[in-house]
Amino acid sequence: MPISLRIPTEKEKRIKKVAAKSGKTKTAFILEAVDEKLGLRKNRDQLVRELAGWMGHEEAEDLRKAVAPSRQIHPGDWE
Repeated sequence: MPISLRIPTEKEKRIKKVAAKSGKTKTAFILEAVDEKLGLRKNRDQLVRELAGWMGHEEAEDLRKAVAPSRQIHPGDWE
């Protein structure tokens, strides 16, 4: 069933850049984001929680600290 979205111009530009960077169409990128939000696709936090299930508390905390930089967004990454 077709859906029409009204997305602000700046946000559409960002979606277009990120989709192109990942080799996807805007539609594929948006559908992937919807799947993730609906819990049909696992995001990074969910995967880390599942994979870290066998770790002790200290090891899991070390892993959280190690992946923290990858969760930060730098404006230059989106240009």
